[in-house]
Amino acid sequence: MSRKGELVSIPTVKREDQSAAFQDQPRTEWLTAQEAAAHLRVKTRTLLLWTRQGKVKGYVLSGIRRHVWRFRREDLDAAFLQPADPDVLNSVVSSVRSAEKEAAR
Repeated sequence: MSRKGELVSIPTVKREDQSAAFQDQPRTEWLTAQEAAAHLRVKTRTLLLWTRQGKVKGYVLSGIRRHVWRFRREDLDAAFLQPADPDVLNSVVSSVRSAEKEAAR
């Protein structure tokens, strides 16, 4: 037990050990919705629509009324690089609004 005012030595980890521990871990790159949309070269609104439809994998961080989304770069790339269902990201109609107009006719 130490007395009041007495110096206590605390075991520390060397900086080399800390940096080695961080380098051993795989690095994932998390993107905001805006960054992810820029990566895919689409509008943020389009990316969020695809996420809600399940076409692109996204992660909800928080929010009751409004969600905060984060995306991993490898998930975004995987959605377009690997062979997927023929219906995913390949729709006959160019947009939701066009489908509504066609249905109204």
